[in-house]
Amino acid sequence: MGEPKSGEKPFCISKWLVWEAYQRVKANQGAPGVDGCSIEDFEANLGNNLYQIWNRMSSGSYFPPPVPGSSAKSER
Repeated sequence: MGEPKSGEKPFCISKWLVWEAYQRVKANQGAPGVDGCSIEDFEANLGNNLYQIWNRMSSGSYFPPPVPGSSAKSER
């Protein structure tokens, strides 16, 4: 297998897979993420935003931010 060729990404993630994931989030009326970006905000620059996600995921440089914890105490 070896090192990726110049221009190849180390992770094989299709752009179609990223598109399908976006469609599922939109269909579920996904809530804004920890960055506060709503679906409407994301769609304002859809092509570039999907490309950035794909590029970072396929190159191995995408690290999603941590999910904020809840300060509510659980009742047991």
